[in-house]
Amino acid sequence: MSLPTRLRSFVRSLVHRSTLENEMKSEVWFHVESRAADLEAAGLTRSQALRQAKVEFGPVATHTDGMRQALGLRWFDELRGDLLYSARMFRRTPGFALVAIASLALGIGANTVIFTLAKGVLLDRLAVRKPGELRLFAILLDKKSPVHSVWGSFFRNPDGRTYTSSFSYPAYQLLRQQNQAHPVIGDLFAFKDPRRMTISVDGHADVVSPEVVSGNYYEQLGVHASLGRAIKPSDDAVPGAGAVAVISDGLWSRMFGRSPLVIGKTIELNLIPVTIVGVNPPDFTGAAIVQSSPDVFLPLSMQPVLFPTGKASLLSNKDNWWLQVMARTKPGVKDSEARAAISVWLEQDIRATMKVGKDDQMPTFVLSDGSQGMASLNRTFKQPIFVLLAMTALVLLLASANLANLLLARSSSRQRELAVRMALGATRARVMRQVLTESLLLSSLGGTAGLMLGYLCRSAIPHLLTSAWDPTKLNTRFDLKIFAFTAALSILTGVLFGIGPAWKATRTEVNTGLKESSAASTRRRKGLAGPALVVFQVALSMLLVAGGGLFARTLVNLSKAEIGFDPSGILLFDVQAPEARYPKPRDITLHARIEEQIAAVPGVQSVTLTQLPMLASSMSNTDFVPTDQPKPAEGTAVANVNEVGRTFFSTFRIPILYGRGFGATDTTTSPAVAVVNEAIVKRFYPNQNPIGRTFKGDNDKVYQIVGVSRDSKYTDLRETIDPTFYILYNQSAEDSEMTYAVKTSIPTTDLLPRLRAAVQLIDRDLPLRDIRTQQEQIDATISQERLFATLTGAFGLLALTLACIGIYGIMAYDVARRTNEIGVRMALGARAGMVLRMILRESIWMAVAGIALGVAGAFGLTRFVSTMLYGLKAMDAATMIGAAAVLFVVAIAAGYGPARRASRIDPIVALRHE
Repeated sequence: MSLPTRLRSFVRSLVHRSTLENEMKSEVWFHVESRAADLEAAGLTRSQALRQAKVEFGPVATHTDGMRQALGLRWFDELRGDLLYSARMFRRTPGFALVAIASLALGIGANTVIFTLAKGVLLDRLAVRKPGELRLFAILLDKKSPVHSVWGSFFRNPDGRTYTSSFSYPAYQLLRQQNQAHPVIGDLFAFKDPRRMTISVDGHADVVSPEVVSGNYYEQLGVHASLGRAIKPSDDAVPGAGAVAVISDGLWSRMFGRSPLVIGKTIELNLIPVTIVGVNPPDFTGAAIVQSSPDVFLPLSMQPVLFPTGKASLLSNKDNWWLQVMARTKPGVKDSEARAAISVWLEQDIRATMKVGKDDQMPTFVLSDGSQGMASLNRTFKQPIFVLLAMTALVLLLASANLANLLLARSSSRQRELAVRMALGATRARVMRQVLTESLLLSSLGGTAGLMLGYLCRSAIPHLLTSAWDPTKLNTRFDLKIFAFTAALSILTGVLFGIGPAWKATRTEVNTGLKESSAASTRRRKGLAGPALVVFQVALSMLLVAGGGLFARTLVNLSKAEIGFDPSGILLFDVQAPEARYPKPRDITLHARIEEQIAAVPGVQSVTLTQLPMLASSMSNTDFVPTDQPKPAEGTAVANVNEVGRTFFSTFRIPILYGRGFGATDTTTSPAVAVVNEAIVKRFYPNQNPIGRTFKGDNDKVYQIVGVSRDSKYTDLRETIDPTFYILYNQSAEDSEMTYAVKTSIPTTDLLPRLRAAVQLIDRDLPLRDIRTQQEQIDATISQERLFATLTGAFGLLALTLACIGIYGIMAYDVARRTNEIGVRMALGARAGMVLRMILRESIWMAVAGIALGVAGAFGLTRFVSTMLYGLKAMDAATMIGAAAVLFVVAIAAGYGPARRASRIDPIVALRHE
């Protein structure tokens, strides 16, 4: 019989069990009565024939039991019986069951939460057709690369080169044409998620995140609109045209109530009319990121209209690399072959479209996996997630060791019961299966509770990583994979940590077990398994508590880091001047009017503008070429740059060390001026006075240095301060969106209505975006550190609780086991204090052994998190001593209760103890 046939038969037997039982009994009775009829025909009476037939056939139950075994039902019946027996045992000892289930629920729940995060960031792929075929185009740049202006995601490799997935639009077009002429990969398509836009629907304004895409984007991804149509090549044919949009399922629900009448509706994006032609499927998040979807998808042809930059459109700008490019693999062509061909084309295209010096080094082309889009969150959170997975694994080991300890103590106290069962015919395998079933039932209940806990806490981590003003980029999906993970974890825990107690339960000798009382049997089998597990628990707790201490101290160090400016009392918000209403240079005039209007608001001490907020994890760099110095041999030097207002330094309390700041005489028509930081002076003007000197920036524009400011941190709290210069937005602004920084002495809740009113006096259609304080902005840059400090602190607290339960449990069990011994000691003159110290010594040596083992483990493991720390070493002495002291105190506290109980034992009662 084939396996599927056997399975179908087994399922049918289970479903129609009562009918099957009746049929089996009827079958046996049919044969009994047939034999009785034969015997009766031979001359026996009816009663004699029936009795003789029953004797020959044996008990009916024996035959039906054989049938059940043949059908595979016997083990099911035994399992059901074991489960019912285990449930009755747990009802008799609810404290044991609750402690075991709660411990496992916390351990499995913690693992479920972190696995949900890991799956969303590391495992989930784009919701498109065959995502494994997608390839993302990227390049590696060194200091001598002809590509200088890169917008978007980039990071530095360990070899010092810069990795970026940004390309210029002309380079993308040439690569696509070359691939169409000589195909080595599927048709290239492009996309970009620019800054957020203002959307206006029926007079209601909001802020949305857009993505501009090439006309073949949806076709190549294999995605169809759930309502209406997708963007097509004809929408992307003419720059400045194609005013159509496909909206996300989330935006459709949020702003349009899922009405089908949304198709054909005209909305305004940055005051530009756009017609909605389609709605995306609910699970589609675009090609850039897996975890969340942009709100609006638009043709690339709309870039010059919706978010213009400078004088030239990005669609014709050959120097700005800003666009992401993807393609699908071509059947029969290896990635290495495609990479080699595209590398040759890319070099040709760079030489054809850009100015290339003789010493410039061409970028190295990279063809990477595109199944997760740009995988920016994967790179950001990969190491932290692995660390969190390791820590939750330690928590689960702690909970499992707790379960094993409880089961060991339980099996020791049940030796007489199990001996009786084996004396009555139960095999050792059958007894072992019974005890293992108890362990699996506990782990299943703990897993179910852990799954519920994980589901309830599934949004906790995205919440910790999300700022109130910034939409989350870390949504997580709770699906069947997580259920399967939790189920597998529960079964594995039950088997691995139940097998030891189950094996021990069957090691008793039947004769000895029947002769001894449960207490005597327990005394004889003290063993080292329980104390060893407690030492193991304390060691794991030491690792978790020390880890929590390291990340907590890192967060404190970052919070106290010197940043070079005063963030107190500063409110930030963004204002974008729509190109349709404020074409350049009218946007500069608009921002000047808003700045002047806000400065007159009661409660405002000062106001300034900045292109990039301070400590916002964003940066802009450009060339820095002193005009009176020879060009450096290693290529053009770069420095960070920020466009600011005249009162920037006074608003942020950044001292001007010498020279001056910006003043009223620095206008749009006066010579361009700059204030540089100390790092620029050290790098370019050592032992010199830079005031009055000039340098060339981007596009060879010349700036004169008028002042030197104190160094201040620009991108994030961990950075070393790089050379940075500040220029006036009204002399060089190319971006129509600016951040306003308002210094105030009154509560922000009182100030905000006044600020909105001041801006609406100038233009009622300009919303204040991303409203936050400067301190909130700083806090957002350390959200990952705060997450780690919170989670590791919680894990450390959980570890302490589990270790406390473990020590208390083993000591309470030990005191109960040694009641007679303690009674004898006290009868012979031992005082209560001596007994107290004797019992406490055992908990102390377990704590000391566990702490020593934990410190040794920390020495080997903490080096893996050294790059995530700030202001301290991985083996920080103060942290290790503090963690050891906490564990030592917890061990004494956990052991004190049983020790005190032992010291109060009545010798007379103890000597009669059975």
